[in-house]
Amino acid sequence: MPKKYGVKEKDLVVTHVVNLILTGKLRSGDRLDRNEIAEDLGISRVPIQEAVVQLEHDGIVSTQYHRGAFIHRFDDAVLREHHEVYGVLNGIASARAATEADPELHATLRALTAGLRNSRDPRGFHETAWQYRQTVTEAHAGPRLQAAIRAAQTFIPRAFWSAYLDAPAELLGHYEAETAAIAGRDPEAARAACTAAAELMGQIMLTELVRRGVLGGPVNFEMSLNPPAAEPSD
Repeated sequence: MPKKYGVKEKDLVVTHVVNLILTGKLRSGDRLDRNEIAEDLGISRVPIQEAVVQLEHDGIVSTQYHRGAFIHRFDDAVLREHHEVYGVLNGIASARAATEADPELHATLRALTAGLRNSRDPRGFHETAWQYRQTVTEAHAGPRLQAAIRAAQTFIPRAFWSAYLDAPAELLGHYEAETAAIAGRDPEAARAACTAAAELMGQIMLTELVRRGVLGGPVNFEMSLNPPAAEPSD
């Protein structure tokens, strides 16, 4: 695999392992073959060890003394929990944004929401959505919260969402609701918009992984495709 310049080798390993899990090539209890990863990525074992430390910290692998690293339990409950945590963490930052009257931030979020609403390219939608989250996080999350959000994003890979073309219509309303809540200085509504969006993302990913045969089915829930309406903010 050709190296991606500007990307840390440790991060390449993390992305590679997560992709193996999300494609079903690695499953709960499987041992992580470091030699195979080194060969696949064309890197040394040093960044692989760094990646294992991060993956263990993020709850994706567990290590056993003298035995190696193994994939943690990964099922529908774990996937739902992961997105629940992600929504709660984003909700903290968004609620903080709603408590402060920051005209510059409000203008930026309105512009990003308009970009989401007017997007004709699903991949562009997801990149703008990523920028939206980063804008709120960088403005209102301290170092510890930012680190926790980054860890929660491990199982929410951008490549997955760039390939999922139906999400814009499903997720747009939640971003509109969050923007309206922040502009209206309603922290609880901002928090609720984040948790609802993350729950929906988890449902979308679970449905897709069941379809792929990575996780067992059927999925026993109805998609929440109709979030609370919010006044458009242009």
